Amino acid sequence: MFHNYSSDITGVEIPQRFNNPFYYRPHRLCLLAADEVRRMLSADSMLLAEAEKGKMIGVLAVRDKEGNVGYLAAFSGLLFGKNCYEGFVPPVYDMQSPGGYFKQEEARISAMNRAIDAISGSEERRKAAAELLGARDEAAAALEKLSAAFAASKASRRQRRASGRLSAEEELAMTRQSQFEKAELKRRRRAWQEKIAEKEAACSAIEDKISLLAQERKSRSVALQRWLFEQFRVLNANGESKSLLAIFEERLGALPPAGAGECAAPKLLQYAYNNSLRPLAMAEFWVGRSPAGEVRRDGCFYGSCKSKCEPILGYMLQGLGVEESALERGGDINGIEVVYEDERLLVVNKPAGVLSVPGVVGGMSVQEWVREHYLHSNNAFVAHRLDMATSGLLLVAKSMELYKELQRQFACREVKKTYTALLDGVPAAKEGTIELPLAPDYDNRPRQKVDFEHGKPAVTHYSIIRTLRYGGKECALVRFEPVTGRTHQLRVHAASEQGLNTPIVGDALYGTPAERLMLHASEIRVMIDGESLTIND
Repeated sequence: MFHNYSSDITGVEIPQRFNNPFYYRPHRLCLLAADEVRRMLSADSMLLAEAEKGKMIGVLAVRDKEGNVGYLAAFSGLLFGKNCYEGFVPPVYDMQSPGGYFKQEEARISAMNRAIDAISGSEERRKAAAELLGARDEAAAALEKLSAAFAASKASRRQRRASGRLSAEEELAMTRQSQFEKAELKRRRRAWQEKIAEKEAACSAIEDKISLLAQERKSRSVALQRWLFEQFRVLNANGESKSLLAIFEERLGALPPAGAGECAAPKLLQYAYNNSLRPLAMAEFWVGRSPAGEVRRDGCFYGSCKSKCEPILGYMLQGLGVEESALERGGDINGIEVVYEDERLLVVNKPAGVLSVPGVVGGMSVQEWVREHYLHSNNAFVAHRLDMATSGLLLVAKSMELYKELQRQFACREVKKTYTALLDGVPAAKEGTIELPLAPDYDNRPRQKVDFEHGKPAVTHYSIIRTLRYGGKECALVRFEPVTGRTHQLRVHAASEQGLNTPIVGDALYGTPAERLMLHASEIRVMIDGESLTIND
């Protein structure tokens, strides 16, 4: 599984620390390894066709005990329905082994699914349900008819009594008739209830079979998942081992999500540790079509997924010198520039990598800087936000009164904002409007996805300012005018195949990381005391 580089890496600098797998710029060794893996895929038409359905591939530059530098390759999930394929490292645990416990128990659960489906769609169940419905309808019709007849009889007796010409014998006969009719109605109702109860019992017996099978299936599935995640025992650089079950229960107090441990990153590190290979740098890139709604672009590099990999890699990287994430470190707070100020409002130019307001990670925020280092007052309120990676103009109110008014203007979409972005290519159309609803990608926070069913409306106008050469290719400088203000709206609208299909340069979430995200909030227009104020940068 250890691949020697086919290209000359003599002049490539070996990284001193392992890159942070969640936020990184691909190292040269990883870029070369990715190119070689792409060539390997292209040489096998069947493999390429399978990968192009959509697959995350990982590469890990490593050094062996003799000091030789090479790389490993892995794929997330399965290829051709299997965990193993020549040239790629094996899984942490091969649950696809035909004779293994997992496959045997999976087969039992699948058999239960088939049994449930068979009973659910059986003629016996259909007939029992039809007979129950028929009995209820027949009972309702019969009792309604009988009740109507007895009601007519009662009305006739009332009319005869009203005439006042009844003998004692006739009155007694009518009383007995009334008593008989009431008793008969009760008897008929009880008889129908007994008949319906028989039909209900027949239906319940069938539904109980389904319910018992479903309960057993659920308990077996939960037990199998726990068993499986106990078999996934991962290593760290200290030589320690722990199951995924223990890792997730200790860190999150929950079971691992489905598919945990099957991504490329854990496979690569596990193989390296098991074979005394020193991890140097890792990168993951997408091959093929993007999953529905998600933004995954062929050839782009991505950080490891949060929901499945963050707890696992947090353990596996222990003992390995890992770079600090740029998201945790934050940008240069000293780069903040005040571009406008009056007695009520402050407008600053936020550098890329700096938080707008205080967060869990990321260093000092703009709001904290303004309060502590500029105004020396807590009466400073950032009225809106920019993504940490985005630079540009931020409004800071000097009073709660103005802050609330600005918040109202933002909520009512009265604030006009313009962004300038450098795209990693040139879109097909020079201008237009993008309308793609967005929703959080809960499995890959903080990523967003296009979701026409559950997403919130998101609208962006765009126009190409000019084209220029950047990074050896033709790129477009674009003006964005968002109508709505959804999280990552411009980034997703740019990168999505349904949008511009051209990500913003340096977009670590939806494109390929670079020195920074080339997105800048360049103009903003608000109303202050009834007058329009436009700030440009």
